[in-house]
Amino acid sequence: MAERILITGGAGFIGSNFIRKFIGRPDIEIVNIDALTYAGNLGNLSDIEHQTNYHFVKGSIGDEALVRKTIGDYEINGIINFAAESHVDRSILNSKPFIDTNVAGTLTLLDAAREFNINRFLQVSTDEVYGSLGADGLFTEETPVSPNSPYSASKASADHLVQAYHETYGLPTVITRCSNNYGPFQFPEKLIPLMILNALEDKDLPVYGDGLNVRDWIHVEDHCEAIYLIFAQGRDGDVYNIGGNAERTNIEIVKLLLSILGKPESLIKFVKDRPGHDRRYAIDSAKIETTLRWNRRIAFEEGIRQTVDWYLASPQWCDSVRSGGYMDYYTLQYGASE
Repeated sequence: MAERILITGGAGFIGSNFIRKFIGRPDIEIVNIDALTYAGNLGNLSDIEHQTNYHFVKGSIGDEALVRKTIGDYEINGIINFAAESHVDRSILNSKPFIDTNVAGTLTLLDAAREFNINRFLQVSTDEVYGSLGADGLFTEETPVSPNSPYSASKASADHLVQAYHETYGLPTVITRCSNNYGPFQFPEKLIPLMILNALEDKDLPVYGDGLNVRDWIHVEDHCEAIYLIFAQGRDGDVYNIGGNAERTNIEIVKLLLSILGKPESLIKFVKDRPGHDRRYAIDSAKIETTLRWNRRIAFEEGIRQTVDWYLASPQWCDSVRSGGYMDYYTLQYGASE
């Protein structure tokens, strides 16, 4: 019998990469529910939408009736919840959509999962729920949750709900917490695509503060492989960290991209730092590596060049997502480029 998986937020960056990676398997049927907000783009999936084992439903995970109908109509037996408002800057400007989607939406999915006796509910979370690290150490699954932004607080709240539904109702859940993703189809308000596209147009590259905030980077394909492995083999009630073992400061990333593109560092423009900007994240992936035998396949140096090549080869996609609404937000956040 085929696995019938409900992918929420499947038109977004990580969700669409996951669908593209696994839709070719004949033992998997995928239903994608997505509200198609600013970061949801069906163009990410246009070349696979004809697949007979792929189905799209437009709507919000907060719509209880739609969620229940979708699960029932397609006889869903597993849920992977990618759907989330995910940009920290937007959460600082207005946190309510983050509570509506990331917390209330997750609650709606959990209640439906209980009603339909779902075999596995996987919550895609983030290392940001752990807060900020000092110069040393790594986040483990035992690190206390200590979010510092409205976005990370909303994701931490959702994680607590997922864990509570496992403990209280016996719902078979797992939670994944991953480091920063990069790769194709990433919306260009995130660091790497933003810098690539600005550099190509010789625009300012806005860098928060001193640029020395550290993030651990993982290619989206490696992340998606880890998610499915955990979905299939993870232990109920557990949390699994997924890291890239590729710590870089933001300014290192920006300078590397400029070097690859042959653009001058004079394009870098330091801007006022983000409020509550966590200084460092770094993931310890020992648990998934030892218990599920997962390993990263794409080295950062290889993956970042592949990513640049993808954006260079995808001008139509880039133009389509950089709409007037996106540019209005960009101007509000960073100011107009000279």
